Amino acid sequence: MTAPSVPPSWLLEAEDALRADLPGWFTQFAPPSDPPRRSAVLMLVAEGERGHDIVLTERSGSLRSHASQVSFPGGKLDPGETPVDAALRETWEEVGVEPVGVDVIGSFPDLWLGPSENAVTPVLGWWRDPGPLRVVDPGEVARVERIPVADLVDPANRFMVKGPSGYVGPGFEVADLFVWGFTAQLLTVLLDAAGLTQPWDEGVRRRLPWRFVRQYVMRSGGRRPTSR
Repeated sequence: MTAPSVPPSWLLEAEDALRADLPGWFTQFAPPSDPPRRSAVLMLVAEGERGHDIVLTERSGSLRSHASQVSFPGGKLDPGETPVDAALRETWEEVGVEPVGVDVIGSFPDLWLGPSENAVTPVLGWWRDPGPLRVVDPGEVARVERIPVADLVDPANRFMVKGPSGYVGPGFEVADLFVWGFTAQLLTVLLDAAGLTQPWDEGVRRRLPWRFVRQYVMRSGGRRPTSR
């Protein structure tokens, strides 16, 4: 039997590095003291064929919010749960990763998602003995992928994108997944804190695919995105 793998130093040190020099994003989107909803996501890292992988999902296109967007596994806290409990449970329920096989490394500060009035805790996890991933509930998840960190830090796969609200943030395109918004920003701060980021051209701009713009227009009652 192969011995379980050991977490890389960059993952073990990422939380301390981020908290020592907290990006402005965390203060800009700090949640209120008593948020109406709480959720957690699991930034799950595993040993891969080309170094290390990060698990990403594509949400179901039938969901009422954030349909078809790329995300980390996760969801809302059930009564009595901690963010770590919820992140592990949701990852099991969405993509079939057994909680017993995940070492929790730490967490980043909570972030506020204003449109859903939701405080989200990003949890860092190491999948020490990775196995197959699967879509457990197609109503929640359309696709799950292990994305090599090498692809995420490749400057050719990085750009800036303006969301429908006018907010400009980082984006990635990997494995035919267009990653933007909350997930892309969270990937960016993880890679930065881990010291893995390679220089890339932040002057490169990409348009947000129409399917995401259309969702915004429908939710906002036909109001067009800002042109800022």
